[in-house]
Amino acid sequence: RERSRDIPMAKAFKHLKYFTKQRAAHIVLNRPERLNAICPGMPEEIRDAVARANLDDAVRVIVLSGAGRSFSSGYDLKDYAEADRDRDGGVLGSQKMPWDPYQDYKFMHAATQCFMSLWNSLKPTICKVQGHAVAGGSDIALCCDLVLMAESAKIGYPPSRVWGCPTTAMWAFRVGAQQAKRMLFTGDLIDGKEAARIGLVLESVEDSKLDERTQQLVDRIQTVPTNQLWYQKTVVNTVVETMGLGTAQKMSTMFDGMSRHSPEGIAFQRRSFEVGFKQAVVERDTGTRDWSDPALTPKL
Repeated sequence: RERSRDIPMAKAFKHLKYFTKQRAAHIVLNRPERLNAICPGMPEEIRDAVARANLDDAVRVIVLSGAGRSFSSGYDLKDYAEADRDRDGGVLGSQKMPWDPYQDYKFMHAATQCFMSLWNSLKPTICKVQGHAVAGGSDIALCCDLVLMAESAKIGYPPSRVWGCPTTAMWAFRVGAQQAKRMLFTGDLIDGKEAARIGLVLESVEDSKLDERTQQLVDRIQTVPTNQLWYQKTVVNTVVETMGLGTAQKMSTMFDGMSRHSPEGIAFQRRSFEVGFKQAVVERDTGTRDWSDPALTPKL
């Protein structure tokens, strides 16, 4: 039976749903009409929901999912990409030149740390992916301890082609240097089967059985004492962090800002303003436009 608990300082959420069932807390991204795209306020709500679950002594495991047909399509960038950078004086993430790296880093670092609350949670986090976990959506998913994907679901980071760099920097730690480079050099999307094959996610599951398999894993984990789960998670996380996760995230977050303010990044943003973000993304992801072409890149 589902239940809600009165946790001190708990607040209502606008962009997600939170509930508990048995010994699991469920966090559901709840913008299905926008494929759960990341909007202002959502990263902070994820952080606060994780904190709420950690305060609840009856909770032993946290399940993150997305409402509707997709886990998350990434940052909701349409308005930012289609803004008139010069006329409007720039917008968050797409500043008027010359840009201020500090302002960009401050914004993106804050969002990344909110996603990392899933990694830093005292309790195990499981992500259930259907539909898409793309760009910033993959950042969120890969911050979880375990990821289960539907076979037909797609994951990847297309902005690595132009206008982005994954700020959580999880790729190399998940799949090793060569596979991480392959994914980020191409910006390709892969399905659940391929993601499981290369070790990016724990398992690929038939679409119709994703909920059932997720619940089986939750049932198995929630019978373990909370302190035992914390011991094991802390040891494994410490190994990864000692390998340089924090340094990689700092660098990725800085490079993410650079990628949106480079000549090619500005060319992509101006193309989005001219023809719409959707068409510019198609041109980027299909490789039909060379953003380094001097005829396309602006003179700064």
